[in-house]
Amino acid sequence: MIKKSHDTQDLSVERAVLVGLIIKGEQDEEQLQEYLDELAFLAETAGAETVKRFTQKVSHPDTKTFVGKGKLEEIRSFIKENEVGLVIFDDELSPSQLRNVERALECKILDRSNLILDIFASRAQTAHARAQVELAQLQYLLPRLTRMWTHLERQKGGIGMRGPGETQIETDRRIILDKIALLKEKLKKIDKQKATQRKQRAQMVRVALVGYTNVGKSTIMNMLSKSEVFAENKLFATLDTTIRKVVIENLPFLLTDTVGFIRKLPHHLIESFKSTLDEVKEAEVLVHVVDISHPAFEDHIRVVNETLQDLNALDKPTIMVFNKIDAFTYVKKDEDDLLPKTRENYSLEDLKKMWMSRESEVPSVYISAAKKVNIEEFKQVLYDTIKETHLSIYPNQLLY
Repeated sequence: MIKKSHDTQDLSVERAVLVGLIIKGEQDEEQLQEYLDELAFLAETAGAETVKRFTQKVSHPDTKTFVGKGKLEEIRSFIKENEVGLVIFDDELSPSQLRNVERALECKILDRSNLILDIFASRAQTAHARAQVELAQLQYLLPRLTRMWTHLERQKGGIGMRGPGETQIETDRRIILDKIALLKEKLKKIDKQKATQRKQRAQMVRVALVGYTNVGKSTIMNMLSKSEVFAENKLFATLDTTIRKVVIENLPFLLTDTVGFIRKLPHHLIESFKSTLDEVKEAEVLVHVVDISHPAFEDHIRVVNETLQDLNALDKPTIMVFNKIDAFTYVKKDEDDLLPKTRENYSLEDLKKMWMSRESEVPSVYISAAKKVNIEEFKQVLYDTIKETHLSIYPNQLLY
């Protein structure tokens, strides 16, 4: 987290508060705090400093303002007193909720989807990625156009201003729809080019690195391929798909680094990035990278598996790579403590035994890509899996 005093804060860093709901029957306080931790990391990645979190227990979100009126007034008082200019909600707000909250708080409002889109826009490097992000942004913006024209309602003589406002909104809607159509055509052409490229690749097994965002996929890519794929400790450090030829012993294969998955990934982004995720669908082997030092790593595995299920890619040969063992910590229980163990009390050895007994058919390795720990074991498991897959696909092709 960016830490600066109120008096000496960097003016380029926006101060933000986070808002999340505990929905009865869906999540508890601990889960919400995990989600808000991730939202704070997203905010930091986008360049914002989180100064406070607001939570509320409800049976369902308020249809008009997402949170209740009392909580909204509490947020309003805080941001006014502390000169906060940004409020970020952990769920996607409907167009009407966004408009109502913006009126009530009189500051910039972002929901989780908008924040992720902003990060994607700043990270996209290639024309392909930029087109995908722009398409997702326009699809997100389209139903929210009326929000851009609320300033007309604050002007005197509103009756005389309605026509021009409505005309402008319709004009903007047509422009956006035309842009969406053009971007979809552009992406179709790129998809065809990429499909042709995949067909033209040599007869080598394709391996895709998949996993939650910020688990170390790009670091593993760099280590195996000796390339320089951008990697840093921020969410969505890599958006553009990278493909490298890798050779382990006598076995060549193609290794692909893909965009990381995340909870509540905006639907528009999934739709826009389908062509990037085609690399996962086309791969013969998946390397599912997990940050085992993260307290919610099992939830991350579930999110990734659900996404793979949506892509019809969950049944592919898979290697589980539990990364960042150098950062793994746990609290050892006292011998006279009779309370049952919690997640924070399990050692790395405990987790290894639990995982091996649960997923005996899926090979798993425990490594630190950054510290180069257990890399030879990982390479051996990777070699064995790829060799078996290669011989099943290309039975008449000799390995040298």
